[in-house]
Amino acid sequence: MKRLIVAVAMCLTLVACATGGRLDSAERLELYRAHAGPPQQDMQFFGSLNGWNELGDSALAVWTRPSEAYLLELSGPCQDLPYAQAIGLSSQSGRVSARFDKVLVRGTGPGPQMPCHIASIRKLDVKALRASEQELRQAQAEER
Repeated sequence: MKRLIVAVAMCLTLVACATGGRLDSAERLELYRAHAGPPQQDMQFFGSLNGWNELGDSALAVWTRPSEAYLLELSGPCQDLPYAQAIGLSSQSGRVSARFDKVLVRGTGPGPQMPCHIASIRKLDVKALRASEQELRQAQAEER
């Protein structure tokens, strides 16, 4: 079943690339979802991120190490996430928990930001995700 989902996501993504060039946030989110494992209760977190990508206003991917990443889906829209300069994560004892911890958007303007509650955490298959992204880049290059 997972292979079918990945195949469908790849086809949709390739069509989107062929018609519009770059992927929009919704298309990138579908690509990441296709490479995400089942929901888990929490993830290990030692206070700093190796990187992150916004995937619209209600999801993001966070890298805890260069080869370890997670898809975080939020309980609703997160104000200014697509324009954030930086993010933070709340955590307890080195763990970020779904339905308890939050994404904190930073650097988008004056005043305090509303925390964005994490609804689900799914580990990403980083190798497969990178391979799919490479295939998409090659397909884009061939279209040109």
